[in-house]
Amino acid sequence: MNVHAQTSEIVQILQNLIRFDTTNPPGNETPCIEYIARLLKSEGIQSTLLESAPGRGNLVARLTGDGSLAPFMLFGHVDVVPAEADKWQRAPFSGELLDGVVWGRGATDMKHMVAMNLMTFIQLKRDKVSLKRDVIFMANADEEVGGQMGAAWMVQNHPHLITADYAITEGGATSLELEGKSFFVCSTGEKGAARFTLRGHGAPGHASQPHTDNAILPLARALVKVIETPLPLHVTSTTRAFVTSVASGLSAPLGELLLGLLDERHHEDALAELPVAEPIKRRINAMFRNTATPTILQAGTKINVIPAEAVAHVDCRVLPGTTADSIASEVRAVVGDGVDIEFGHFSPAQESDPASPLLGTIRDVVSDHVPGAIVVPGLITGGTDARFVTKLGTKVYGFIPTRYEGPAMMGLAHAHDERISVANLKFGLQVISDITRKFCA
Repeated sequence: MNVHAQTSEIVQILQNLIRFDTTNPPGNETPCIEYIARLLKSEGIQSTLLESAPGRGNLVARLTGDGSLAPFMLFGHVDVVPAEADKWQRAPFSGELLDGVVWGRGATDMKHMVAMNLMTFIQLKRDKVSLKRDVIFMANADEEVGGQMGAAWMVQNHPHLITADYAITEGGATSLELEGKSFFVCSTGEKGAARFTLRGHGAPGHASQPHTDNAILPLARALVKVIETPLPLHVTSTTRAFVTSVASGLSAPLGELLLGLLDERHHEDALAELPVAEPIKRRINAMFRNTATPTILQAGTKINVIPAEAVAHVDCRVLPGTTADSIASEVRAVVGDGVDIEFGHFSPAQESDPASPLLGTIRDVVSDHVPGAIVVPGLITGGTDARFVTKLGTKVYGFIPTRYEGPAMMGLAHAHDERISVANLKFGLQVISDITRKFCA
C-alpha cells in the first residue's frame, strides 16, 4: 500500500473511532471495541473481546513470532473525558476533517495512537512480516477514570494474554523545537496520584443574618494557598536526564539556562526565560514538583442557608520517590490548619530504565525520519495505564511520535477543540510502524 492510501485509511479509522461517544463515565466502550474487532477480522486477524462489565469492552490480538525474542505490546485506551460541546468550534464527536486536521474528543488522547497502533498491527499482517517477537495489540476501557475496568482488570484477570517484555503506550509532550533542533520526548516514567479532599467547617445559620464563621471562608483561604503556592522542587533521575540530554544538544548559553532548572535557586528564573510555549513551560514545571489542583467544589444545600461544611476535591500528582506521608506533609505546610485534609488511595509514581534496546530503536527510527533529532527521556505528568502493565514486569515507554506544529496545536488533550493534523497522524504511523518492525522483525 502506498503512503497516500495508508494515510487515507488511518484518517478514516481515527474519524470512526472518534464518532463512538466513549465519554467516561459511563464509558460504553464496547461498540468502539467491536468496531476494532471487525477491522481486525476483515484482515484475517483473530481478536479477543473481554468485558469487565456490560459495555466496558477491552480487546487483545496477537501476531505470533518465532519465539526467539520475548513479546512486544502496543496498547492504548478508547475512552475519553467529557466534552462541553457548546464551547467547541466543531462537534466533539464528529471526527470532522477540515483543512488537513481531524477534530474530535480523543484526537490527541488517545484515539490517534490507537489508530496508529492498529494500522501498524494490520500492516504487519498484510506484509506477512517474519517476526522474532510476538506483537500484541491491546485496546482498553476506563483509563480516564482510573483504569480499573480496563488495563488494571486485564492485568488482574487475563495476564497471560498481555504479558510482554516491552511495550509502548501514550506519553507526555512528544516534541519540542529549540535553536532549530528537534527533540522528541520518550517518557520513561510517570507520576503517581494522591488525590485528597479539603474540608472547611463553620456554623450554619440563616443567610439573611451573615456571620464570619462560614465554612466557605476557611476552605477559600486554603484554596487560594493551594493555587498560588507551588509545592517544593524535586529533581528526580528522569527529570535530570531530560534536562541534561536536551542541554547537551544546545549552544552554551541556552544549555546553561536549561541546566538552571536543576538548581532550586535559579529554577523559576530559568523556566521563565526558556524560549518555549507556555504549555511546555507548564509541563516542565509539573515534572519538577508534586502538584495539587482543585477541581470540584461543594458547599451548601439551599440559597438561604449558611453551610456548615464546604468541600474541595483536589487532583494531586506525585513524583517518583514521593510517599503518602511526604506528600501529606507538603500539602499541610501549604494549606495550614484551618481545614481538614483527607487523602484517598495513594498510587506511587513509576520509572523504567532509559538504557534499553527499545529506547535505542526509538532513537534510531526517529533519527531516520528527522535527521539530527534527539530523543530524550521524560516524565509523564499525568497517569496512564502503564502503571498497571508494569506490574507484569513489562518495561513500558510512553511515546506518541508527533512533530511540533506551533503553540495552537499544543495542550489539546482534555481541552476544547481537540484535534490533530493529518501530517502528524501520518508521521506518527510511519514512526510507530518502523519502530515495531525494527524491534520485532
